[in-house]
Amino acid sequence: MQQHLGGSLMQSLQRLPGVKTIGIGSGQSKPLIRGLGFNRVIVLDKGIKHEGQQWGADHGLEIDQFSVDEVEILKGPASFVFGSDAIGGAINIKRPPPPAPHSFGGDINLIGKTNNALLGTSVNLFKRTNKWFATGRFTLQDYGDYKVPTDRLYVYDFAVDLHQNYLRNTAGRETGLHFSTGYLGDTFRSTFYVSNTYSKSGFFANAHGLEPRRVDAALHDRSSRDIQTPFQKVNHFKVINHTEIRLANHQLEIESGFQNNFRQEYNNYVNHGYMPAIYPDSLNIPKNLEREFDKNVYSLNAKDAFQLGNHELQLGMNAEIQNNNINGWSFLVPAFDQKSLGAYVYDKLWISDRLLLHGAVRYDHIDLNLYRYEDWFQSPSSENGAPSYLVRADNMNRSFNSLTGSVGLNYNISQWELKANIGKSFRAPIAKELSANGVNYHYFSYEKGNPNLSPEESYQADLGVVFSSTKLRAEASPFFNYFPNYIYLNPTSDHDYFYGAGNQVFEYSQARVIRYGGELQVKYQPWENLSAEMLGEYIYAKQLSGDKTGYTLPFSPPASALFNITYKPIHTGVLHHTYLSVDYRITATQNNIVPPEKKTEGYSLVNVQAGTSFPFQNNNIQLSLQVQNLFDTKYLNHTSFYRLIGLPEQGRNLVLSLKIPFHFSKSHITEN
Repeated sequence: MQQHLGGSLMQSLQRLPGVKTIGIGSGQSKPLIRGLGFNRVIVLDKGIKHEGQQWGADHGLEIDQFSVDEVEILKGPASFVFGSDAIGGAINIKRPPPPAPHSFGGDINLIGKTNNALLGTSVNLFKRTNKWFATGRFTLQDYGDYKVPTDRLYVYDFAVDLHQNYLRNTAGRETGLHFSTGYLGDTFRSTFYVSNTYSKSGFFANAHGLEPRRVDAALHDRSSRDIQTPFQKVNHFKVINHTEIRLANHQLEIESGFQNNFRQEYNNYVNHGYMPAIYPDSLNIPKNLEREFDKNVYSLNAKDAFQLGNHELQLGMNAEIQNNNINGWSFLVPAFDQKSLGAYVYDKLWISDRLLLHGAVRYDHIDLNLYRYEDWFQSPSSENGAPSYLVRADNMNRSFNSLTGSVGLNYNISQWELKANIGKSFRAPIAKELSANGVNYHYFSYEKGNPNLSPEESYQADLGVVFSSTKLRAEASPFFNYFPNYIYLNPTSDHDYFYGAGNQVFEYSQARVIRYGGELQVKYQPWENLSAEMLGEYIYAKQLSGDKTGYTLPFSPPASALFNITYKPIHTGVLHHTYLSVDYRITATQNNIVPPEKKTEGYSLVNVQAGTSFPFQNNNIQLSLQVQNLFDTKYLNHTSFYRLIGLPEQGRNLVLSLKIPFHFSKSHITEN
């Protein structure tokens, strides 16, 4: 991650095959694994499922990447351990290792980027005696509008000129506060993690709302670092406890957590449909508060791992309670409460030292309560024309139950390794899919939920073949996926002129879907100081029923391949871990689309990474340099949030980072 540091955690990880992002400007993104995202991919933070507003394409992941030490990517269903939302995969942010005994120190990260004039720092402190420890981190980043290699684009046929290639109002600020403390005994360990991440970032002013023409270009162009409307403020507070108890042959782990995700989206009031032309002073909602989402989440995980003959058994459960409230003068998703409970059994059976069989069974129960919402303004009644308050969403209670499972094997022989898995996964429909009823200002669409949706089911087969020798490692990971009732947002031919300002109507529907593809990784190292690598990925998806029979799925990534050469000199004097690395990525044209998506032309990119470390006062300082999009290529990313308006990705960007560790003398540490 230090070598490929991006604007967000997922941008730093998207070099990995099978992993992509829905990009939202320079500092926000959300994960896609094998083309699946949103509520089909979960993010685990220190064992607890991270809960934001992940249903929104414009909602980034509220994780401070400087606080991340190790990440595990699980491609394919991971539901049997982590819960039903992991139908497409999981991003597992692991607990950082505790400081070494009798240590006291920290590090300072400094980062700068040229494209959006980003300046940032992250400072970490840690101290440990023998069994007690504490750590703290503070992160601050401030960035301006980012630049693209074009001076004009078209927002739904309206020409938008860009001042000096800057995207108006894409500046932002981010802060992160983290603290952890714990006790590390031989049979009992317990650690508390407390964090608060905050961001304020602008939305591209010409591509948000009902009228892209109503933008004060002169106001925005006076400064590339100010944040005007429209913008969002997001605060995510989290408390997590992880406790381990070792008893004879058993290892018990308990994880509990509380989260509050508070998101506010601000914009100038623009009336449409039957909304009053002048915003009423009597309304108890701030005039510029377009939408507000306030989510409280209580989580509990427990598992017991133990050995029974040749069996490695794991028994576990997950429980979660959500309380979701809304506010603002615009409506899209109703308030709701959700309770979920799941339990699973996972068994690893060692047939021999070469053959491992494993299987899992899981049961889930989910209760979802959605609450009635009435417009704050009156509309003519469809029955007699008399004005009334339109009910956008009614009270609804849905309960879902599911029994799922998977079986697989690992077989090793000589230089070969084989992995195979088949399984069934389950995902309950979310509030937006059941009860959305309003304008999505980010996508110029009117979205309608479907209260009759059934739970989504997925049947998947995964295969992994690995060959490893002294100089060569090759890994192929094909997969096949079948959904009998995939949930998707279906664009219709209708337009809503009464409540949606003429925007196209999108309705949630279900269809039978097949998906297949895979990843290929080949690394060849002829000499100690030189290596070459190829990372390839391909995904195909097709709807087999419904209004869009024969079409693919939205946000389907095109095929791509990345070729890398890395040189690491052996003898560099006082310098250590020196490297020079060049990535050449080829991305195919994506002609397989779902209207109103547009076809995306293929492109090629060159990125360069270089770095080294050198001693300074008994510490090794790490210096890293990246040149992203070396040739300032103008290209479109098919999975980008802004792809619909033909907005190209960032131009050339130089990223310089410096990591300075420091340690205090052991004599300053008090034994405890």
